Amino acid sequence: MQTQKKAVSAGFQLTQFVYNILLLLSGIILFTLPQPNFLTVNGFPFLIYFSLIPVFILVRRVSWKTVWLYGFLYGFGCYCLYTYWLATFHPAGISVIASMYGIYLMIAFPIFKAVYQFFPKYGWLVQWIAWCAYEYIKTTGFSGFHYGVTGYSQWQNPILRQCTDIVGIWGLSALITFPSCFLAEIFSKLDKNCFKIQIACKLKKHITSVIVWVCFMLAAVIYGIVSPVDYSTEDTMKVTLVQPNNDPWLGGLSEYSKNLEDLIRLTDNALAEDKEIKMVVWPETAFVPRIEWHYRYRQERAKYELVEILLNYIDSKEVPFIIGNDHGVAGYNKAGQSDILDYNSALLFVPGKNCIPPNPEKYFKMHLVPFTEYFPFETLFPKLYEILLNGDTHMWEPGKDPVVFKVGDLRFGTPICFEDTFGDTGRKFVLNGARAFVNISNDAWSKSAACQYQHLSMAVFRCVENRVPAVRATASGQTVLVDSNGKILKMAEPFKQTYITVDLPVIKNYKESIYTKYGDVVGIAFAIAGLGLFLVGLTKTVIKRIKNNGDENVR
Repeated sequence: MQTQKKAVSAGFQLTQFVYNILLLLSGIILFTLPQPNFLTVNGFPFLIYFSLIPVFILVRRVSWKTVWLYGFLYGFGCYCLYTYWLATFHPAGISVIASMYGIYLMIAFPIFKAVYQFFPKYGWLVQWIAWCAYEYIKTTGFSGFHYGVTGYSQWQNPILRQCTDIVGIWGLSALITFPSCFLAEIFSKLDKNCFKIQIACKLKKHITSVIVWVCFMLAAVIYGIVSPVDYSTEDTMKVTLVQPNNDPWLGGLSEYSKNLEDLIRLTDNALAEDKEIKMVVWPETAFVPRIEWHYRYRQERAKYELVEILLNYIDSKEVPFIIGNDHGVAGYNKAGQSDILDYNSALLFVPGKNCIPPNPEKYFKMHLVPFTEYFPFETLFPKLYEILLNGDTHMWEPGKDPVVFKVGDLRFGTPICFEDTFGDTGRKFVLNGARAFVNISNDAWSKSAACQYQHLSMAVFRCVENRVPAVRATASGQTVLVDSNGKILKMAEPFKQTYITVDLPVIKNYKESIYTKYGDVVGIAFAIAGLGLFLVGLTKTVIKRIKNNGDENVR
């Protein structure tokens, strides 16, 4: 009899374990599929409304001893599958990012479980707030990373994305993750003999919350229909965006020379095709050798000669050029030694004005990619820093100012690559006077359409949030024109050596959006509410246990 009971118990435990693993795997898959992914660059955005159901059911089912482990596996698995293209960059890249999010979710899962128990009546609602808080918090600080934020799954939704000019991406994420949290509550802990009755009871219990969500969704839909801005009456400027289809950092001087030849050929073709072009844009670090440095010091003759070819070419044209370049400045490193300080820069050259000798207007990338462009903890973690340096990385110094360039009547900011994934960075440019974004990017190293579309899916929201248009000149894609409502008007074919010439609106009658004025207040509010509710629940629980222990001692 005892043997039979043990066998039944072991079988039950195995069944429960398998069920938990299936929930974990389905959660990982549902995290990935709504965004551009390895199956389709368009993703399956409707799945986002169900993506957290297995996550919160899993959190409620597993024990306190294992909830942290499931959290780690969920975070690690999500980012291995979602950012699989990091493996082509360097094995350390994907392992660091996946491990980092494993640790984040390892901390978050016990919090999700705790708040559900702290608030027996509306624990699922507090879980939703805690998830929204997590999504905002994970994008802050040195290692902030917007990839995987749920709201970006709606990048092709012309109606829902419009509300981000008020609430930012955080309000949209909250709106579309609410159904997951609600449905997880409805379908968890159901008795198979009376689940219909239980579902009806739960629906009745939480009907007010559902009505409030429906009202917000209807408001977002109505706003999305009536709010798009129209700049069709504004003047435009013809801008050519060159896509050389190469990773400029691969190879040495011979490759740099060939890349320059390709850039010149593509630019000449564009200028010959359309005489009305007013500006040419080359991608991030399209020209790698330090232009001002090599022109001034000439210690490496071959690089100086290549710089001279570039400058003579630009100076012979009649239009300004925006060029991505590794800009070097003499200075001192953190060890106090004399060194060249590198900046990932956007340079504005105007023929006949600042080409020879080179003295371009400059913008230095402010928000550098963690671990691959910037790692401020090399003295604390020297081994990790050494591993990163041995990979395909280039460490830079961070810039400080959101410089706004002016060409004719067009005032624009130049967020470099990763920067256009951050709402606050785009907002800084607009607050400083930019009325358009001219992004320069290099995602060619990923060799992945999913990577490039994930990047684009975030970039379009910067236009909506601030109600300004954008162009993107990229190494291999996605080179595009995006209007102030987040609509992609023109796109170059990815992974092809090509260019597109677009009409970029020159906005003179600009009206500042609520998001531009107040920034990420919705995300901050969720972070404060989530942490506050957790602390309140924890305090109440501790006080209750102390009181109960006191009562038992008295008895």
